[in-house]
Amino acid sequence: MSTMPVVATFVLGVATYSTGACASLASWRKPALGRYICCGMALAGAVLEGFAAVLGILQGTAIRWSVPSGIPLFAYSFSYDALGGFFNLILAILTIAVSIYSLGYLKEFEGRRNIGFFGFLFHLLLLSLTIVFTADNAFLFLIAWEVMALASYGLVAFYHEQRESRQAGLLYLIMAHADVGCLLLGFALLIQGSGSAEFASFHAAAAHLSSTRQSAAFILFFLGFGIKAGVIPFHIWLPAAHPVAPSNMSALLSGIVIKTGIYGMTRIFLDSLGGVPSWAGLAVLIVGVVSAVLGVLYALMEHDLKRLLAYHSIENIGIILMGLGAALIFRVAGHPALAGIALIAAMFHTLNHAIFKCLLFLGAGSVLHSTGTRNMEEMGGLIRPMPVTAFCFLIGAVAISGLPPLNGFVSEWLTYQSLLAGFGATGGLTRILFPLAGSMLALTGALAAACFVKAFAITFLALPRGAEASHAHEAPRSMLVGMGSLTTLCVALGLGVTWFLPVFNAMTEQLLGQRVVANLISGGGFVLSAGTPHGGTVSTAIIAVGLLVLTLPAALLASRATRQFGRKRGPVWDCGLPGLSEENEYTATAFSKALRMIFSVLYKPRREIQAVFDISPYFPREIRFESEIEPTFEKRLYAPLQEFIFRVSSRMRTIQAGSVHAYLAYIFVTLVLLLLFGVRK
Repeated sequence: MSTMPVVATFVLGVATYSTGACASLASWRKPALGRYICCGMALAGAVLEGFAAVLGILQGTAIRWSVPSGIPLFAYSFSYDALGGFFNLILAILTIAVSIYSLGYLKEFEGRRNIGFFGFLFHLLLLSLTIVFTADNAFLFLIAWEVMALASYGLVAFYHEQRESRQAGLLYLIMAHADVGCLLLGFALLIQGSGSAEFASFHAAAAHLSSTRQSAAFILFFLGFGIKAGVIPFHIWLPAAHPVAPSNMSALLSGIVIKTGIYGMTRIFLDSLGGVPSWAGLAVLIVGVVSAVLGVLYALMEHDLKRLLAYHSIENIGIILMGLGAALIFRVAGHPALAGIALIAAMFHTLNHAIFKCLLFLGAGSVLHSTGTRNMEEMGGLIRPMPVTAFCFLIGAVAISGLPPLNGFVSEWLTYQSLLAGFGATGGLTRILFPLAGSMLALTGALAAACFVKAFAITFLALPRGAEASHAHEAPRSMLVGMGSLTTLCVALGLGVTWFLPVFNAMTEQLLGQRVVANLISGGGFVLSAGTPHGGTVSTAIIAVGLLVLTLPAALLASRATRQFGRKRGPVWDCGLPGLSEENEYTATAFSKALRMIFSVLYKPRREIQAVFDISPYFPREIRFESEIEPTFEKRLYAPLQEFIFRVSSRMRTIQAGSVHAYLAYIFVTLVLLLLFGVRK
């Protein structure tokens, strides 16, 4: 296959994003025109980049091209291979859905917000993400990485008049600078060893690095990419930043921006480094387990719908890292076939999480657009005025809970397979860690299902709890189309998994030298136990048909009974309490109280009850109840660190005396030390 169509389509897509950014700024005085430019150019660019991604994946081999810059170590070098094409395909899918959704969502910005500047940041983010996934030069990668961080900061702090948005944006910016600092040092080690900033040169040079330098490079890259991915304990920016951004951008931030950390780890650990320390896979697996379990536990305590979804991003990043960590362990242990299965599990869950998390954030955006609140305690009964949004959110909730037959079930089951296969393929403590990780993944799935029962039930079922929920309305048509497209993909990737899995053959062959998809598909279904020669198979399509067969008779019976006996209205069962109202409803706080008590060692809950009396102390007029959990990482880790930095900074201020003579003395001493160092060299 010729490489020209891939390169030409890629360049055309990049040009479309660049034109969209400039055109959006030019239309800042015309909000309606700016809205169409913002959404239309993003949609066109995403279609082009999606087409280039498909062509690049089908190509099978890496496509490289470079334009010299005249600057040492820097060149406009690009590489389009299976890994980069896969992540660009995810970006294109989400951008298409978000662009369609935004056409209706941004209408409320007209006359209130600067749509031109929003469009500029939106296209700048898409452009930088596209270059991050295709850059083949370390400096070009870091420049695109930093532009991505700045564009994301602008979108996080877009509602800048709100204090919460400003604080979240500042926290995001600090963490972004921390991660790029780690990446800069990591690339410096590789550049020093290879003498080049090209990714292609790193692989050969990494083999000659000492074990100390190889370990240092791994730690720096793991920290840098881990901060961007939001792994625990570097997660504090994520639940602060994602809820305050515009909801269409929250979907992109959670769906693809944090996945740049996963892309970076996969690119560096499995490709550029060539080999990683033997303990590296264990570190990734353990961090993944901790992030998955703690992420879902903190999500269960949240009543802010978007903040709850943000914590679930941490959980799913942990699940992805479980697969990636298992792949690294299997590769070092000499089991490339199992490493391929674990890598497919991680990459497939990356795609699935991007789709259903984007869908859930768009659903939350529709709820916020209609009710004006993110607090689930003020919602309820939204399934009646917002049936389409409720259905799409329900599909996303089932998918993220890992229930069959949707896409989340498939990728989580592949992760189970890789973890359980590790028990028989490894020895020592590693052998024990694999089933423990599998059991933690099972616990995570159960808690995620419980969390989304709460999220859906409290938000969409029962009676409205406030005036906003009582006057809610369905989202505009374009927003429903955007959510509907992702809903369809959740179903299609679940039912058609055997058709989609062969896409990963090119990726596993590129990174591991193995094509392992044939080990996962048998007789029209995917294998239940890939590590067993005679493992059974399961078909998600057959599961879907079975569920349909089970539910169809009940639906037909109900329909016939309605036609025969008519429909009668009566009072809802109210547990013997007359006058059922929103005050009698189950709340999100009550739903999660049992788990708050079970995991009280982690949560350290605090509650306060105040009674307000009029006349008699026995008949309170009002009872106020407040409950909160301890922000463990913020209080125990980051608050002491902040105090230490402020204390050191205040002491360092003494050297800034404001005296020119003192500054000249500093310069003189520095020059003397440099001369002495130069003489010794």
